[in-house]
Amino acid sequence: MAKKQKEMRPYLDLKDIVDPAHTALVVWDVQNLLVARIFNQTEFLNNLKTIIEAARKAGIPIIYSKIVPLARAYEAPSKTLMMMRMFGVDDPAKLPLFMQPGTPDAEIHKTVAPQENDMVMDKHTANIFIGTHFEPMMRNRGIETLIFTGISTEIGIASSARDAGNRGFYTVVVKDAVSSMDEKMHRSCLEVLERVVLVEPCQKIIESWA
Repeated sequence: MAKKQKEMRPYLDLKDIVDPAHTALVVWDVQNLLVARIFNQTEFLNNLKTIIEAARKAGIPIIYSKIVPLARAYEAPSKTLMMMRMFGVDDPAKLPLFMQPGTPDAEIHKTVAPQENDMVMDKHTANIFIGTHFEPMMRNRGIETLIFTGISTEIGIASSARDAGNRGFYTVVVKDAVSSMDEKMHRSCLEVLERVVLVEPCQKIIESWA
C-alpha cells in the first residue's frame, strides 16, 4: 500500500507566519541619498528603527541591501533611459554619479545602521533575487517568511515582494516602514500589494514576536 503523502497546510495566523524561527527581515536601500528624498523621513526612520531593534531582540536575521551601480558601459540601455528620464537629461553623459561606493550618499543611514551580525548585500537591480545569491542563502537558513522594509515602495519593494511570493515565500510588507519620494505612488502601491502579499503595520508584527 502506498504511503499517504502528508498534506502541506499554510500558516494562517500572523504570529505563525512571522515566527522568528523561519523569518528574515529585509532592509531595502536605506541609503542617505534616498532617505533625504522621501516624504515622511522622521516617521519612516522611527518605525524602521523600532522594527529592526525588535527583530534583533527576537533573533531574526537582518539583511540590508545597497544599490551598487554597474559601470555605465555595462549597464542595460533600457535602465540608462529610465535614469535619464528620472534626472531629466537628454544624454547619458549628463547623468550625475549615483550611489557611488564610498560616498556619503551611498551609505546606509546612521539611524538604522547595520550591526556586526547583520548582512549587507550589494546588488545592481531593483529586485533582491536578480544577480544575487539571496534565495539560496535564505533556503539554506530555513527561511520561509520575508519581511520587507525600506525605500522605495513602488520600485524595489514591490518588485522584490512580488517575486518573493512567486517563489513560495510568505511575504510581508511593513506598511509604515516602507517609503518613497512620491507619497501618492507609495499609497497606491500598498493598495495593490495588499492583493498579492501581506501588508501589515510595524506594531502588529512586533506584537507577534512578543
